Amino acid sequence: MKIGVYVCECGSNIADTVDTEEVADSVKLLPNVAVSRVYKYKCSDPGQELIRQDIEEFGLDKVVVAACSPSMHEPTFRAVLEDKGLNPYCLEMVNIREQCSWVHADKDKGTDKAVSLVKGAVMRSELMEPLDRKKVGVISKALVIGGGIAGIQAALDIANSGFQVTLVEKKSTIGGKMAQLDKTFPTLDCSQCILSPKMVDVGRHPNITLYANSEVKQVDGYIGNFKVKIKRNPRYVIEDKCTLCDDCVPVCPVIVHDEYNENLSPRKAIYIANPQAVPASYIINPDNCLGIEPLICSKCRDVCGPEAIDFDMREEIIEDEFGAIVVATGYETYPIENIGEYGYGTIQDVISGLEFERILAANGPTAGLVRRPSDGRIPQTVIFIHCAGSRDPAKNLSYCSKICCMYATKHALQYKHHVHSGLAVNFYIDIRTGGKDYEEFYKRAAEEENVIFIRGKVSEVLQDGDRILIKGVNTLTAETIEMHADMVVLATGIQPSEGTKEISNLLKLSRDMSGFVKEAHPKLKPVETSISGVYIAGTVSGPKDIPDVVSHAGRAAIRSINILAQKELEVEATIAKVNDVLCRGCGMCVDSCPYGAIELKAIDRYGYTFEIADVNAAVCKGCGTCAATCLNGAIDQLGYTDSQILSLIKALADE
Repeated sequence: MKIGVYVCECGSNIADTVDTEEVADSVKLLPNVAVSRVYKYKCSDPGQELIRQDIEEFGLDKVVVAACSPSMHEPTFRAVLEDKGLNPYCLEMVNIREQCSWVHADKDKGTDKAVSLVKGAVMRSELMEPLDRKKVGVISKALVIGGGIAGIQAALDIANSGFQVTLVEKKSTIGGKMAQLDKTFPTLDCSQCILSPKMVDVGRHPNITLYANSEVKQVDGYIGNFKVKIKRNPRYVIEDKCTLCDDCVPVCPVIVHDEYNENLSPRKAIYIANPQAVPASYIINPDNCLGIEPLICSKCRDVCGPEAIDFDMREEIIEDEFGAIVVATGYETYPIENIGEYGYGTIQDVISGLEFERILAANGPTAGLVRRPSDGRIPQTVIFIHCAGSRDPAKNLSYCSKICCMYATKHALQYKHHVHSGLAVNFYIDIRTGGKDYEEFYKRAAEEENVIFIRGKVSEVLQDGDRILIKGVNTLTAETIEMHADMVVLATGIQPSEGTKEISNLLKLSRDMSGFVKEAHPKLKPVETSISGVYIAGTVSGPKDIPDVVSHAGRAAIRSINILAQKELEVEATIAKVNDVLCRGCGMCVDSCPYGAIELKAIDRYGYTFEIADVNAAVCKGCGTCAATCLNGAIDQLGYTDSQILSLIKALADE
């Protein structure tokens, strides 16, 4: 056996805190080490070529690379071994950047730790065995969960590449939050003018099957072969028959708040979400209707000429299989009720940014006229409060929601365009304009449109007669401020949607401290997740503006297409393996597996039937939980067997 050891300086990232020459020298005399070298950038093409040459010159069997995180470059060095005919699993990587250099200020201590880790890796590599990847077939169809702009873009990109797509949306129409917007920054384009053509494309595309008013209820399987159950809730209106004649609406006796208009206007129990809705069909909300089971009122059905209303509709479970899944479940705005100091809910003219968006919209509750909710008067002074709930680690969202500064500035500009003599005042913590032409948009508002910006924090909002009193402080001058306004608009932050929480639990996706889905790697794999074949698009992974959402969704679509275009996929070889003789079929590994990769199967032995654990290689992620759980030691983690781990521990203990 011959082992090659390679220590990377990573520029100054490692070399500043670790004596790489000492690390390389420390293993030169170990048994089976044929060569030990230091190189400045091991992942570079010359660095890789050096390993190739040594494999050929020294006849290396195993390779140890001491560099940065294996999650970044393990595939790189595995490919080097494969180029020279070695099994890629005869590579051992040691992370001396994050685990030594970046966590130690003392070079001696950093070096000592690196020496120990590399010696342990050499000892472990002696016991490493070649492993074989298994292949699985691929179903050339994608599932997109969520019908906002991210889901729409991902579905269209995949469908336009020739693959079948199923798009599942929980609400009665696709479009998401973007469908509620009047205009988009920084160009002030009509939001629906941009979005509606894409919505129509989804509804008409021959490669897209749209299930609105539906939910994903169960997902099993693995990359290339996901088995999914989708629940279609009844609309009680047959989509293909509905002609949008509107005869049903006037006769409906039920009046409720309209969610599309942020509860600022009424709607009936039978309704269409908005004029551009896709599917273009009315729907009956069973929670609002006087009664469907048993049927109490049928006035809408009685006047429906096309006979499109069907009260006998029931929920339907659709089972289908997919090769890849894109999660695009969007966001929700932060509940303003949590910010009591701003008076939302008790002061009628304190509204959210999304409510103001609907007031500005031509198809909104006031037909685009800026009016106070309390009395319908034109507000002469409007105060816009930025970071309402954001950047407040003490009691609200700790992070910047990225879009609030810009949409509050947009609202101020739109208000000035509607009410030329009006006064628009923005209270902000910091103006953040991180996007193309965003800084110019802000300057236009401040310098050309006479929008006032005050760097300050509002501490209290109070009703004062028919006006609103705002108390705060100017953080530039340290002066207290008291102002009166006719309306206050809160630029609320964004947080993960309920759908994001539900789907991440269903798919076993990791979430960060804020509840957004975690990427496999925030820089190198921004749309991939911990589950192979499941990708994320849009604000499901964190705050984004529309351009970022669209580009993010496009990348998720490309990664999905990469899978769908293949007939077979190779799956990771470092998986759990069950020793049939030692397994007693207790099922503890089945219960402990976080990925559902293990089940009990019946086998015949000596004339008797036994149950033993069976690992699905395509589902297993090699986490090792089952191996740690097994009381009989019947499960080994390939690539990380007990003997390999113990040899590593022994090497560290000897140090």
